[in-house]
Amino acid sequence: MAAKPVIGVLALQGAFAEHEDYLRRAGALAVEVRRPDQLEELDGLILPGGESTTIGKLLRRFGFEEPLRRFDRPIWGTCAGMILLSREIRGGLPDQLALDRIDLRVTRNAFGRQADSFTAPLELSNLAEPIPAVFIRAPLAEPLSDRVEVLAEVDGQVAAARQANVWVSSFHPELSGDLRLHKSFVATCRSRSQGHKFQAGGQQA
Repeated sequence: MAAKPVIGVLALQGAFAEHEDYLRRAGALAVEVRRPDQLEELDGLILPGGESTTIGKLLRRFGFEEPLRRFDRPIWGTCAGMILLSREIRGGLPDQLALDRIDLRVTRNAFGRQADSFTAPLELSNLAEPIPAVFIRAPLAEPLSDRVEVLAEVDGQVAAARQANVWVSSFHPELSGDLRLHKSFVATCRSRSQGHKFQAGGQQA
């Protein structure tokens, strides 16, 4: 049996515990990440939902900014994580952190305040059936280059996308009751991990 991929969840602020549960149920080893040196041990990473300005300040305070810009394994940002991974942010603070890992211009709180949260079925191009997508103060985005693969749209704007090994979703899949996106991400991390071990060691680990 293939080894379980080790996937970190940034645990500085936000909804990290729910992602950990979904990752374990999807077949991964989940690790709470609170220090930049932990990134070296991972096959993938999730930046969870939360307060994007707060998380951005904590990333700078604890020295995550440059390591996350260089992180070369699969990385997935959900809600606030999507904002942090984008190239440009609308509605943010002048010095708000944008890691420029995916060519998106993101609009914060595109659906309004917490009271305007809702759940709706969302069709994604990489899933056979719609997912129950939970939108909580969710962002939306527009692509800034053709390198972005749009997976889902709401009102003509990007709700889920990927670019190379960077994934983003404006909704909270860890609150949906549906494991399919986490299983897909785990499979991507497992493939990357096994390929790296093969190249490094000359044979499959």
